[in-house]
Amino acid sequence: MAVARTTATLKKDIPFVWEGVDKKGKKVKGEMNAGGEAVVNATLRRQGITVTKVKKQSSFGRSKKITEKDVALFTRQLATMMKSGVPLLQSFDIVSRGHANPAVQKLLIDIKSNIETGSSMSQAFAKHPLYFDQLYINLVNAGEQAGILDSVLDRLATYKEKILAIKGKIKSALFYPSAVLVVAFIITAVIMLFVIPAFKELFSSFGADLPAPTLVMMKISDIFVAYWWLIFGVIGGGFWFFFYTWKRSRKMQAVMDRAMLKLPIFGPLIEKAAIARWTRTLSTMFAAGVPLVDALTSVAGAAGNHVFYEATQKIRAEVSTGTSLTVAMQNSGIFPNMVQQMVSIGEESGALDSMLGKVADFFEREVDDAVDSLSSLMEPIIMVVLGTLIGGMVIAMYLPIFKMGSVVG
Repeated sequence: MAVARTTATLKKDIPFVWEGVDKKGKKVKGEMNAGGEAVVNATLRRQGITVTKVKKQSSFGRSKKITEKDVALFTRQLATMMKSGVPLLQSFDIVSRGHANPAVQKLLIDIKSNIETGSSMSQAFAKHPLYFDQLYINLVNAGEQAGILDSVLDRLATYKEKILAIKGKIKSALFYPSAVLVVAFIITAVIMLFVIPAFKELFSSFGADLPAPTLVMMKISDIFVAYWWLIFGVIGGGFWFFFYTWKRSRKMQAVMDRAMLKLPIFGPLIEKAAIARWTRTLSTMFAAGVPLVDALTSVAGAAGNHVFYEATQKIRAEVSTGTSLTVAMQNSGIFPNMVQQMVSIGEESGALDSMLGKVADFFEREVDDAVDSLSSLMEPIIMVVLGTLIGGMVIAMYLPIFKMGSVVG
């Protein structure tokens, strides 16, 4: 049985599932977002499908969220299909049917429907800004105009894969110490709330003066027991407010991005990752034939750091007035000398995209090495911190027992 799916998007669309028979007499079925059953019937009739059944789709079993990895995989599959000579619309059919995520299937079918009704591929992508940013759309548009869409999609897939790899490296570097800190806080809270109060009852029968470290631990424990709801509320609320503000306030993002670049251990790693993403993005766009000024517009936000965003805006303004890219980058003051020299060689030799790609490769390897070194460095540091914290509390609570043992002895 042939399976077809159609998606029409109107205001206040409702998901429907339908079944019918096409012009060849084959049974077909699919899904459609529409304003009502009448719209579904009318849309399918225009496609030569005789509808036999239409009903609203159940709200249960919703599709998974579409991730950047899904977009990268779809781009790679579409590039492979087109390089193999498969027609564009057929490529969308093959990729959509083969994807495991129903949400991606619906997205691709919607894009295919827009292309069938006369939209260009870049215009179809532009209708889904949640999944395709301006950089993606600009590259696809450049590929369509130059007649090299398959090559551009291949470059775009490579770019997406490399950017995802860098993000993964940064997340793995930051996750380990963050997870250990959370675990350390939980263990400390358990000791303060349950273990130390038990020792306090034991020590109350000693009838002797307790050591100063023990008294300090018991006082801190009393505060935890009395105000645990306030402590957890303030910490939890503080983290929620911090990340909420970070996501929605440009001023907060700018402050945090500057602060992260100045961190003693993680700062250089974040800077290298930002430079790698910046150069990789510009190399990909320039190689696709996008003019330098237009490319810099999309590159501005690609580094993922507000400092680089502001610097790129200044570079774009200078380049648009006739300044060379090398001089504009020097004036920004945020790029290392090696990057500036490679860009200068690229401008002089007419191989700017190649030089930028080599710079991106270099800094991506630097990020890999930095993450490996950081992992090796963080393990002993975390062990020392945890040992000092937990061990200090344990020793403080056992000091009275040691003291009592020495007196008895």
